[in-house]
Amino acid sequence: MLHLTFRRVRPGQEAALRAWMAELAERANEVRETFRQEGVRHEQTFLMRSPEGLVLVYAHEVEDPEAAHAAYARSTLAIDTEHRQRMAEVLAESVEPELLYDVRLEEGS
Repeated sequence: MLHLTFRRVRPGQEAALRAWMAELAERANEVRETFRQEGVRHEQTFLMRSPEGLVLVYAHEVEDPEAAHAAYARSTLAIDTEHRQRMAEVLAESVEPELLYDVRLEEGS
């Protein structure tokens, strides 16, 4: 399943967010370890500029988004602990976009 979240970036935190995303890319093997715990197959982040400021778009392909979030929340892996702390520093409230279109193949199609 493709799962997306949208969060505002706190003012003045763009550089810190970019630095952390670059560090995650360098620590890809550690990130993949969290994928195995969470049931994630692929993950991407995008930065969008809006009239209200920056928005981080987080996309991941995941078996079960709720189970993945629960696994991440209880993870004791160093990279997950650091990720929670860094993201809390740079991200603000969620943004709820309007879904306009959603079509998928039915099971067995």
